[in-house]
Amino acid sequence: MTLRSVIKGTGSALPARRVDNAELAARVDTSDEWIVARTGIRSRYIAGEGETTATLAVDACRKALEAAGLQPADIGLIVLATATPDQTFPASATKVQAMLGIDDCIAFDVAAVCTGFLYALSVADSMLRCGSAKRALVIGSETFSRILDWEDRTTCVLFGDGAGALVLEAEDGDSGILATRLHADGRHSCLLYVDGGPSTTGTVGKLRMKGPEVFRHAVVNLAKVLGEVLDDIGLSAADVDWVVPHQANARILDATAKKLGLPPEKVIVTVDRHANTSAASVPLALDVAVRDGRIKRGELIVLEAMGGGFTWGAAALRY
Repeated sequence: MTLRSVIKGTGSALPARRVDNAELAARVDTSDEWIVARTGIRSRYIAGEGETTATLAVDACRKALEAAGLQPADIGLIVLATATPDQTFPASATKVQAMLGIDDCIAFDVAAVCTGFLYALSVADSMLRCGSAKRALVIGSETFSRILDWEDRTTCVLFGDGAGALVLEAEDGDSGILATRLHADGRHSCLLYVDGGPSTTGTVGKLRMKGPEVFRHAVVNLAKVLGEVLDDIGLSAADVDWVVPHQANARILDATAKKLGLPPEKVIVTVDRHANTSAASVPLALDVAVRDGRIKRGELIVLEAMGGGFTWGAAALRY
């Protein structure tokens, strides 16, 4: 038998406030038609007072633990992917640990922007399989609304806030994470970035993006990394039951699926409701599809994402 990291439960959380395109159109020079045509986005959720990356993460974790039939004390590792931590330090993962009432476990953040959850998943998988812990919470949580320029219609319409989490447990068997592939190329950091930071400007900064260039890189890189991870397990796109992609833009999802020869009905899409929630988008979409019954035990799932850096990656798993 082979020791693998198996998904025992999933969970997600959204802020209370839902913002549709019409509300944004009242603030910036845009329209519902313009946003939908270019992105597929119709609404997003925006964090309010008292809602933070850590609080959203905790809500998602509690749902994942409930789905797994476990208690917080059963967790030995917390890996939180985020580009919008509550503070520069301590790691938001340690705040999640404390709010869950866990006295002692490994807890740290991973920063790889929209690919962050794939990086966190790969790290947690490696640590579970080497015996560092028996069970892990792997989280993607973001409050991107706090770093948006609300006067820039090309970016502020794209993003939302939210969190997704899953419980992993090391088990012998055929289910679980089968392979992961991660990449980064810092030469393209000027295409998607935040124009601030503690050691440069001493400020948080705002998100900046050159959309057309990001789109071109995304379609090529995502199709390639999905092919790589399937090659690693000796399977093809025809064997995939579901693709759970990073929810950046409906056009990117369509173009990537077409490049791989995947039918659109195999692609989980939530970008229309949640917009781009960065590191939260993959686990959030996964939880939606698990809870509505589309994703079932035993099916082959492929996760993929690309984000600022550039970073990109994919994971294949037997749910």
